[in-house]
Amino acid sequence: MATVSSAEFAVRVAALRDLLDRHAHAYYVLDSPTIPDVDYDALFRELEALESAHPELISLQSPTQRVGAAPLPEFAQVRHSVPMLSLGNGFADEDILAFDRRVRDGLQATEEVAYAAELKFDGLAINLRYEAGVLVEAATRGDGATGENVTANVRTIRGIPLRLQTEHPPAVIDVRGEVLLFKADFASLNVRQRTAGLKEFANPRNAAAGSLRQLDSRITASRALRFFAYGVGALDGMPMPASHTALLDWYRQLGIPVCQERRVVSGAQGLLAFYRDIGARRAALPYEIDGVVYKVDAVAEQQQLGFVSRAPRFALAHKFPAEEASTVVQDITVQVGRTGAITPVARLAPVSVGGVTVTNATLHNEDEVRRKDIRIGDTAIVRRAGDVIPEVVSFIAELRPVDAREFVMPTACPVCGSPIVRLDEEAIARCSGGWLTCAAQRKGGLQHFVSRRAMDIEGLGEQLIEQLVDREVIRTPADLYKLGLVGLAELERMADKSARNVIAALEKSKATTLARFIYALGIRHVGEATAKALAAHFGQLDAAIAATEAQLLEVADVGPVVAQSILAFFGDPLNRELIDQLRAAGLHWKEGSPQQVRALPQSGKTFVLTGTLPTLGRDDAAALIEAVGGKVASSVSKKTSYVVAGAEAGSKLVKATELGLVILDEAGLLQLLKGQVDATN
Repeated sequence: MATVSSAEFAVRVAALRDLLDRHAHAYYVLDSPTIPDVDYDALFRELEALESAHPELISLQSPTQRVGAAPLPEFAQVRHSVPMLSLGNGFADEDILAFDRRVRDGLQATEEVAYAAELKFDGLAINLRYEAGVLVEAATRGDGATGENVTANVRTIRGIPLRLQTEHPPAVIDVRGEVLLFKADFASLNVRQRTAGLKEFANPRNAAAGSLRQLDSRITASRALRFFAYGVGALDGMPMPASHTALLDWYRQLGIPVCQERRVVSGAQGLLAFYRDIGARRAALPYEIDGVVYKVDAVAEQQQLGFVSRAPRFALAHKFPAEEASTVVQDITVQVGRTGAITPVARLAPVSVGGVTVTNATLHNEDEVRRKDIRIGDTAIVRRAGDVIPEVVSFIAELRPVDAREFVMPTACPVCGSPIVRLDEEAIARCSGGWLTCAAQRKGGLQHFVSRRAMDIEGLGEQLIEQLVDREVIRTPADLYKLGLVGLAELERMADKSARNVIAALEKSKATTLARFIYALGIRHVGEATAKALAAHFGQLDAAIAATEAQLLEVADVGPVVAQSILAFFGDPLNRELIDQLRAAGLHWKEGSPQQVRALPQSGKTFVLTGTLPTLGRDDAAALIEAVGGKVASSVSKKTSYVVAGAEAGSKLVKATELGLVILDEAGLLQLLKGQVDATN
């Protein structure tokens, strides 16, 4: 039997390292995995086994050395060879116009200046030093002149190459960029912290900074830190690229992660257009940003402009309005939702968060109030991201007054006086009054009934429904179809034309679908996807109403809790009377045979849509999928069959990639469904 020589082991080890580096680069830098996770893990284990059997082959540049080492007693200090300067900030359009004017004056430019526009990440600035292409040192920004040596921790970040992908590296290069946590990874980290009984992180930036500054690099290795390069310090052994854009393009060739949300724009208006575009898409990005950065693109022009104090004249950070702010909790009250859910709400001293004045913020439930220890009188940190309802994140302990009062959950509904109850297995307390007793539940239920994805009755907004309920004009959804033109026109802010439009919308809504009708009923735990699954499975409303628990559990989207909720709803005589009244009012839909549904080609397959598709709207794509028996879900999990990704796909695409799921673009989706829609008609 032939024996394997040490040289042959060395060749295999080198090949495995190269292969793993290329696969890691495709995954972490290009966002385009080349092999499934299971295959990567198998290669990794083979390399670990070879290095364990032949320790003389172990190298600091091996992928196996990213797992972290024993704790350090402290961080050593690193003096930056080129200072890591901060940027000046701009907030208003006028600040950007002034910046562009200063640049043009400094360059004596007669034409618009070309700028590199990129994102301002909310993470931790870092300097990576490569010598002869090998990562030898990593340091935090610190005070700009001196930072902390975090090399052991940075080596655990899989997106950062331990060796540059070039046969002709510079003698020395300082790569500058940001270490950050993606939103999905931050959420997963906090779940682990909560499960372990540990303190949760307030935001991704704090989590990234805390992870990178661990004395035990094994802790850093357990957290999914990312890195994006955006600048350069020292560069020896080759000339500086001619532009900032060329520098970042070169970084990508070297295997260094660079964010693709960047652009070269002309003049101040180009800068403002970039800012507004990114601002509109900010909430959908997979990572947190707090602004954008503008840099004169040409390096020669950067050098001509130079620096002032501790900031470059050729660059500016254009900040978004803060999404977090501190303010005083003046009171904690509760609000009642359409299902009777009692939600504690912090009443705040007015504060601007994300460009919006906030006076109320959710505290979710009683357990969250206790866990966060929020009290009346506290100075709290309030967060608002995009269109998300503001929430109280934490309080500032040193500012807590001596007379701060704890929140006490009321025992009676503040709207109808019915007892507030909380089942043992639930985190949410609820009003026991029901929609016939509790006006708050009635209003919420009616708003749900008329909403776009339910009965889609235009013109019946929140204020109009409040008037109708407060004046006791309507008590149930069936009463909506009894509204008369004269009565509507007498309401506040309702002219004759508006009243006619509402009557027309009500008439139009009578022709609907079974799925929309079931969803509009507001059955607890039955969302849009479950309503569609029930309609597809039973085909007829009466069949769904008469279904037993065992029959309900045959529906793909229904589990024991949902089944019990459906049984309770249809078992209530008042709810069955409401359905009869709605039918009598003329509501109708096409009913079908459940046997046809089960034979559809994508039956049982789950699709998740993310980003903007080139030609299909979200509803159009969902309709195509559902027409062949597929289900459209809102979140990605291991059970997801396909993720359909368009432009600006966010954290869902990131998670899908991590799980190794099948990812389709619009063309791939249409190819998958080709011929299947016609076959189901």
